[in-house]
Amino acid sequence: MQSRLIIVRYAPWLFWAGFLSMAIFRVFLMVERKIAFWRLMGCGKNGTFDIVPDIRQWAVLIITDPTTLSIENCIPSFLTSWWKFFGCERYDIFLQPLEGHGTWNGKAVFGKYPPEGADYTGRIAVLTRATIRLSQLKAFWKNVQPVAATMVSTPGFITSVGIGEIPWIKQATFSVWESKEHMKQFAYRMHSHQQVIKKTRQEKWYSEDMFVRFAIISTTGTLQGIDPINPSANK
Repeated sequence: MQSRLIIVRYAPWLFWAGFLSMAIFRVFLMVERKIAFWRLMGCGKNGTFDIVPDIRQWAVLIITDPTTLSIENCIPSFLTSWWKFFGCERYDIFLQPLEGHGTWNGKAVFGKYPPEGADYTGRIAVLTRATIRLSQLKAFWKNVQPVAATMVSTPGFITSVGIGEIPWIKQATFSVWESKEHMKQFAYRMHSHQQVIKKTRQEKWYSEDMFVRFAIISTTGTLQGIDPINPSANK
């Protein structure tokens, strides 16, 4: 299944159009038959799990139906026209799922992972998503934010964006790394991160979680003036 993450930024005085789009876009996405799964999401300020939203920046995740040959032409034209009308900066990331586990609203939305996914050695993107139990919100935000802040200084880290369906409750981080090994250095060998992972299991912070790795097929556009995944495109 092909996947596409679209991130758009509005001018400061047009932030209200981002809020409005979250209500209007769902009508057009629901009737697009080429799309198997979609989510409209807000973004965090600092590129990870973030308690402070960025009201100028919004995201759309689209996963195509398995019979769709190209993800290029499955975006409802209304969405594209809306972004152009409001002069949004737009950044598209085209992705191929490699491996992962977990569900999104009870569904394995990325389908079956290719058998060669575990052997992939190039740059990877990682989606880490969780639905946080209301009783564990305080514990989650107390422990996760300090660890997330250290990610940007980890060797092999390229960029990340915090996304979520419901502020503070349904949260995700989309991060990009030079390789799976670099990502593992952060995820499994950093003591503070290991401690948080241990607590999530012991204290049952999540009612649902998902972890997926992707190959990055291509990118188009910019985010805050640059292509953060392909620095050579900024020259």
